[in-house]
Amino acid sequence: MTATSYAIEEPVGAAPEEVTPDQIVTQETSGIAVEGPVMSAQEMAAERELNALPEVTGEGDVGTQRCDNPYKKWYALSGRKKNYHIPSWWNGTSYKDGPGGTMTVEVLKSGKIGLELSGTISAEAGVLLAKAKTEFGAKVIGEVGITTGHRYSRNIKSGRYGHLQYGTWGEKYSWVKYETSADRCGKKKLGSGTVKMPTKEVGWRYWETRT
Repeated sequence: MTATSYAIEEPVGAAPEEVTPDQIVTQETSGIAVEGPVMSAQEMAAERELNALPEVTGEGDVGTQRCDNPYKKWYALSGRKKNYHIPSWWNGTSYKDGPGGTMTVEVLKSGKIGLELSGTISAEAGVLLAKAKTEFGAKVIGEVGITTGHRYSRNIKSGRYGHLQYGTWGEKYSWVKYETSADRCGKKKLGSGTVKMPTKEVGWRYWETRT
């Protein structure tokens, strides 16, 4: 069977969380981007010092002990995942075909992909973006534009279903929000979550399923 597929991807075909190298089938640079803020070296140094404080529960106000650390709220990022595909889930960018054969796809509708936040409390997207750019040297941005076109063909293994999803090859982090404890000697956890950040790199991700 040879087919040109423009069917919308079915929910059962949702991409697995982990991206394997063979799933990165196209990669190009978008010319439409919102860069977003960065942190100064002084701000980064101050947060590193505060982040080194011990984590405490409650208010951390023990007896008459006091420290001279400033009161501040800040974020810590960890668990960096590169080449993390953030899909453009609108119609015209996600396809499924098979079993077997060849699928030919194309981005039919333009749009934008921005930061995706989740967590136990609300978080400031711009602050997380600035921290990733400054602390890790990440080439993440606030928003990337997806244009139409980007035609691509792919052979599907016999008996399998092929999936092609367009999006940005971004990054994923875990974040924790802290504040200085009442006695200024420790840090108190306020909440945590994950953030997915786009880059200017966009393209198709391919994977196969049995159904």
